[in-house]
Amino acid sequence: MTTFAPADVTGLPRVIVRPATFRRLVAAEWVKLRSLRSTWWMLAVGTLFLPLFAVSRTASIAQVPEAVGSSSMVGAVYVTSGVALAQLVFCTLGVLAVTAEYGSGQIRATLVAAPTRLPVLGAKVLMTVGTVVAASMVGVALAWAGSARWFEVTGMSVDLTRAEDLRILLGVPLYLAAATALACGIGAVVRHSAAGVAAVLGLLVVVENGLGAIPWTPLQTFAAHLPSSAGTRLLQSDAVGSVITTSSTTMLSPWEGFAVMLGWVLVALGVAAVLLRRRDA
Repeated sequence: MTTFAPADVTGLPRVIVRPATFRRLVAAEWVKLRSLRSTWWMLAVGTLFLPLFAVSRTASIAQVPEAVGSSSMVGAVYVTSGVALAQLVFCTLGVLAVTAEYGSGQIRATLVAAPTRLPVLGAKVLMTVGTVVAASMVGVALAWAGSARWFEVTGMSVDLTRAEDLRILLGVPLYLAAATALACGIGAVVRHSAAGVAAVLGLLVVVENGLGAIPWTPLQTFAAHLPSSAGTRLLQSDAVGSVITTSSTTMLSPWEGFAVMLGWVLVALGVAAVLLRRRDA
């Protein structure tokens, strides 16, 4: 009768498996995000849109003698001229930050490491939104610096001690952060890069502008409560807000509009969280 002695494992290195804490998940998402070349391209393009369009618009208004010195012109509004295009780039980044792993199949390994799943979504959103906030703050600073040379000609100025100017400038990273978070949520629901980008841009650009152009008051009121229309109230001057408020359509105040946009973000992320728990990767 042959017997086998157990193998001697005393000399083997000890393997320690550490739990996937939220902090480690965030660090992992940062590695994934910065390892993609497309991330840096989109951050660069989205950031540069802000000063490019701010300088272009401020310089062009300086060439119109009738507009120079007009009290209705608010310098901070001109500084934020590139937000509309920057949001398209950052929203695309938000979708790809979630859907890229589904396309490569890497999401399966990620969910095995974090079986509760929801922290994975939270880490992706936190890392992507944080990166966009940092990039948009740099873009706003460049836009302000680039437009400053034209302020003296146009009679405009930006004063952070004025509540209106402070709200508009701070509104840029806040709005772009909310738009990016919304894109992350929609991307997690769709789980396909092209479909996710089409859904986000279709909602923010096509649907909102299309509904707002239809001359029917209930439909225009609904369009005003869609994410982009509501959120951009944070970037509008008080003069524009007073004109809108006195129109036949009930409109939102700047912070009410941003709160409505956050509501859309929570709905998108909530649906994404439920589907993430129920669906297979």
